[in-house]
Amino acid sequence: MIPSPRRTAMLLVGCLVLGTGVALLLAADLGSDGYSTFVNGLTLTTGVDFWVVNLVVGVVLVALAALRKVYPGIGTVVQVVLVGVTVSVVLDVLDTPDALGWQVALLVAAFPVLAVGIALYLGSHTGAGPAEAAALAWDPPVPFRWSYSVVQGGGALGGWLLGATVGVGTLAVILLLGPAVDLAARLMSLDLHQERDPQRVSPT
Repeated sequence: MIPSPRRTAMLLVGCLVLGTGVALLLAADLGSDGYSTFVNGLTLTTGVDFWVVNLVVGVVLVALAALRKVYPGIGTVVQVVLVGVTVSVVLDVLDTPDALGWQVALLVAAFPVLAVGIALYLGSHTGAGPAEAAALAWDPPVPFRWSYSVVQGGGALGGWLLGATVGVGTLAVILLLGPAVDLAARLMSLDLHQERDPQRVSPT
């Protein structure tokens, strides 16, 4: 089903904002999110290119979420593609600062941007990306703000055991990003849950 103009705009703006937030997090160079840490760990262990591992892990998580009736949609594909392109574009003009203070500032700035981006694109109800789908698959019974922390924490632990590095930014994502997304959604009056019955997608 083709989303309405309003939902399409929310999806596109949300992905652009999310991609900018991811770029800020990466430019801070103080540790990536747990999902990326896991993919990086698998890359180091298997020798397979990062983008290939990222695609395989993403497909597996989306498929597992579908078993819990969190179905993929056009937003699932758009999120992966548009966020990736946005990250590349922003990182081309944003370098990692030499001073630790500026790195910390980038890390702090990344969180509200990430939270708003995730809340907007999920609020479009067009389908969730891999990490968010995995978290939403367990809400209920576990609220998204905590299930997202579990997904990110599990990814970070798995990636670390496979040889990837973690940092203060990784820990911040695990502990703070889920609650930050929940807060952003509440402030914008958005429901993060995706329609579990595709026949009941709201027309707005």
